[in-house]
Amino acid sequence: MTLKPVSSWTSFGGELAVFDHDSDVCDCEMRFAVFTPPQAKDGPVPVLWYLSGLTCNWSNVMEKSGLQRVAAELGLMVIAPDTSPRGEAVPDDDGYDLGQGAGFYLSATQAPWSQHFHMDRYIVQELSALIEKSFAADMSRQGITGHSMGGHGALTLHLKNPKKFRSVSAFSPIVAPMDVPWGQKAFYTYLGDRKSDWEKHDSCALVRKQPSRAHILVDQGLGDQFLDQQLRPDLFETACAEAGQALTLRRHEGYDHSYYFIASFIEDHLRHHAAALNSL
Repeated sequence: MTLKPVSSWTSFGGELAVFDHDSDVCDCEMRFAVFTPPQAKDGPVPVLWYLSGLTCNWSNVMEKSGLQRVAAELGLMVIAPDTSPRGEAVPDDDGYDLGQGAGFYLSATQAPWSQHFHMDRYIVQELSALIEKSFAADMSRQGITGHSMGGHGALTLHLKNPKKFRSVSAFSPIVAPMDVPWGQKAFYTYLGDRKSDWEKHDSCALVRKQPSRAHILVDQGLGDQFLDQQLRPDLFETACAEAGQALTLRRHEGYDHSYYFIASFIEDHLRHHAAALNSL
């Protein structure tokens, strides 16, 4: 796989760069961004994956969260993949919550989605291998975080790959997709109607079956317009308590679902991951 540079900027002594590459897993061209901190000039640094939410791509977190300052201080490389395959040959849907921009970090089994929509394998296998080959990344120290649909992705990919993603956090995650409209629509469309297939991508179901040794950090705004219908952090809180999973769930008055919320607490999440990964 050959990286195709798209753009780059110097930031806080490091570099934010955007690349395209041809993906075998997704059968199309994919785009991602990477912030490389200045410490990478001296050797491999820990890696933090950031998974974005519905309708988003690499630019949302890199342009709106302000993460570069603290990532540069802590020596964290931050990888921001896209939220789905894209392009004229990739199937789409008129709804914002399905199709391009809404990959849900799973591998689709239903046509026409199954040709391209394999975001979990893309991140865990293909893009990870490309990062290891192309950047000064210490792949023995990886964490994962995300927002909304990306929070769902971060939690599920961690719970299924705890030895790969050693630390985990999430902003306003969809924690019980089997029980909320966003998840039900996506799961039925991408995976079919067997609930046993849905459980493999549901954080509440996964943590009950296989809690991890990590301490999960979740931040949730109480002014979030999707809180009661789509997010349901209370269900994840209960599941973690029943499974013995270490969880810090912080609820914040007044904050909504936007990047104003994420920018307010991104430093806490970066420090959470740096502390965990630097202790390995």
